[in-house]
Amino acid sequence: MPSKTQKKTANSATPKTELPKDDSSLSSQYEIVKKSPQESHYQLHIPAADSPVETHKSAPKPAPKTPKDTVQDALKRFQGWGKIGKPKEEQTQSQGPTNFSTKAWHFLEWLATSALIFAVLFFVVNFSSYSELIMLKLDRLRGEYNLSPFIEQMLQPAATSTNTSQELLPVAKTPDQMKKQIPAIAIDIAPPDDRIIIPNINKNVPIVNVKTENLIKRDWSALEKDIQESLRDGVIHYPGTAYPGMNGNVVITGHSSYFVWDPGRFKDVFALLHEVNVGDKVIIYYQQKKYIYQIYEKKVVTPDKVDVLSQDGTNKLTLITCTPVGTNLKRLVVLAQPIKE
Repeated sequence: MPSKTQKKTANSATPKTELPKDDSSLSSQYEIVKKSPQESHYQLHIPAADSPVETHKSAPKPAPKTPKDTVQDALKRFQGWGKIGKPKEEQTQSQGPTNFSTKAWHFLEWLATSALIFAVLFFVVNFSSYSELIMLKLDRLRGEYNLSPFIEQMLQPAATSTNTSQELLPVAKTPDQMKKQIPAIAIDIAPPDDRIIIPNINKNVPIVNVKTENLIKRDWSALEKDIQESLRDGVIHYPGTAYPGMNGNVVITGHSSYFVWDPGRFKDVFALLHEVNVGDKVIIYYQQKKYIYQIYEKKVVTPDKVDVLSQDGTNKLTLITCTPVGTNLKRLVVLAQPIKE
């Protein structure tokens, strides 16, 4: 039996600390000892290593039960696809592809709408050029393509003089008899101005000569302004190139399409130049003299290919316009060589 001194020593070595009533984790490590019946509080007693006092271990906590999904939660999960009952990681993964596909679809919708608006505006601005192209193709399909009377007359061979005996005409008594006595005049009729006639596309267009002053001064901006102003009155003879009848390259250029608000009457004069074929004839009247050319080549070049304007000593005619119709991306070049009538 321990003595009183040992009891006092044991009591003095034991730390006294209050323990909350609901703390079960501390109760498994320390022994709860009631000091006296009169005291209402508890003290912790840390037993010695060899103490025979048994500690009261608390029962382990049962694992928390996961709540089972109800039928409504399952239906909501199926309908909302991850909005209820799914972790945030799974929701992010499921929403990622959906957001990307939605954005891609919206982008395609915007792209298609923009392309449609651009196409409508493009054809509205270039309506006259494309309507002329469509009408030409329809007339050829229906077999209703007819040349203008003046162009038909230009295609007729020149009259040849024949030695015939001349006789005096009787004196006419009435004006009607005088009209019947006038013989047909077999002479060529030439327009008073310079013109280019392309029978295959039914074109009869005036040729405007551009001043060469700015070309000599090498003032390119002023020269371009002169060219654009002259194109309002027809096609132009490019300054610095040969004239018909001279030895060299005769260059003539015109619009295939231009701004609808421009006041010129010849904005789409060469819109049908794409429809000419190798072997077609081109007639030019220069200073009331007739020159006939025959097309031998068609090609499309970029705007930087200025060698089409070069004077290489070859007698030829070069027709230039922008292509595709309504753009200035490239140039359509038609080459023709002079032929005898």
